[in-house]
Amino acid sequence: MIAYLVRRVLYAVPILIGVSLLTFLLFYVVTPPQSMARRNLGKNPSPEAIQDWLHTHGYDKPLPEQAGKHIRELLLFRFGKSDVNDEPVWDRIRQGAGPSLALAIPEFLASALVTIALALLVAYYRGTYLDYWGVVACVFLMSVNYVLYFIAGQYVFAKLLRIFPLAGYAHGLESTRFIVLPAMVGLVAGLGGAIRFYRAAFLEEMGQDYVRTARSRGVSESRILFKHVLKNAATPILTSLVLSIPFLFMGNLLLESFFGIPGLGSITVDAINSSDFAVVRAMVFLGTVAYILGNVMTDLSYALVNPRVRLE
Repeated sequence: MIAYLVRRVLYAVPILIGVSLLTFLLFYVVTPPQSMARRNLGKNPSPEAIQDWLHTHGYDKPLPEQAGKHIRELLLFRFGKSDVNDEPVWDRIRQGAGPSLALAIPEFLASALVTIALALLVAYYRGTYLDYWGVVACVFLMSVNYVLYFIAGQYVFAKLLRIFPLAGYAHGLESTRFIVLPAMVGLVAGLGGAIRFYRAAFLEEMGQDYVRTARSRGVSESRILFKHVLKNAATPILTSLVLSIPFLFMGNLLLESFFGIPGLGSITVDAINSSDFAVVRAMVFLGTVAYILGNVMTDLSYALVNPRVRLE
């Protein structure tokens, strides 16, 4: 296992370098440094002010030198300061991590429990009206635009019923009343696809020989489903759940921005809108690291759940 982990770390290095270089080049094409300087310096800045800004942030050096420094600093997790207000990027990440986790962890746990339970239910009643209409409901939920869930949730629960605040955030225990509505909306928005995925995994296992053998021995359907099928369908379920863990730390771009939660997703959107390349490149890099770690965790979870899997 140690050799596997070392190999995966070595594989990750060229991936991180490639993503960092691509981010650097794309940002230069979309928003050249001169445009960033004019945007951050206000109306009609003088050529001297633009040059000073470029020199202060290191954008006046040759492109290969900038790219090399950019990649080297990211690999050392030195993100520098914001291009907009000179605030250390790590400070902004620490500020946004708390709200992001406060929203993402309850949403993740509730989503895992609800989707697996409902998928088991429709799989248990496969071929019945409950299964049929459950699939229809899942397709409908998947067909609705993601943003429409935000608008409907705010309109019904915040504007009409006034159960939750429309948007905003408060630290400490007060954050609960701001978190519940976006967590519910995020749960419902991802419900259709997750249930269909888990249902397919359960039905595939229910068609295996060991299930038919258990039925022939008189084992009840509920016991087969909960004791055997659920256990043997753990691999695809783990793939879905573990790969979603990195997004707990990186925040939800649309959800946080729409509900005014100052998490990592909202910080990323604000950085893109304000051409704050220092923050954008740090968030893209951390997102790549989190995704690579998620893949490694998925492989490790396979070995833990299924003894037949060997990491070589």
